[in-house]
Amino acid sequence: MARSIPSASPAKKSVIPTPRNLPEECSLLRIFLGEGDEYQHRPLYRAIVLKAREFHLAGATVLRGPMGFGRSSHLHNANIVRLSFDLPIIVEIVEETSKIEAFLPELEKMMQGGLITMERAQVFRYRR
Repeated sequence: MARSIPSASPAKKSVIPTPRNLPEECSLLRIFLGEGDEYQHRPLYRAIVLKAREFHLAGATVLRGPMGFGRSSHLHNANIVRLSFDLPIIVEIVEETSKIEAFLPELEKMMQGGLITMERAQVFRYRR
């Protein structure tokens, strides 16, 4: 059951899913990518969060890392002397395993490289 949020324009309505509870046993999807990665001319991390919202997942958080390296061993660093424009980004999503599994094929289409992990997560609290 989605509810509509009034907008300035009557032609455009934003649909936000009705808040729901998460079961105690869920999965944590963690997506590692670079800040400079793109999908359809916009930042990949933004595209992932918007797609997760479209799939009515419980939520998504984007974290920016000050330093890291990946498969190529190229060091990405945010120090003053050599500011990297491709800092590490992690997108985390906690959701029921079946919903994450349904989301994975879409995620695969969006990503060129990067790393995707999934692990069990125990939900202690999920409230407004």
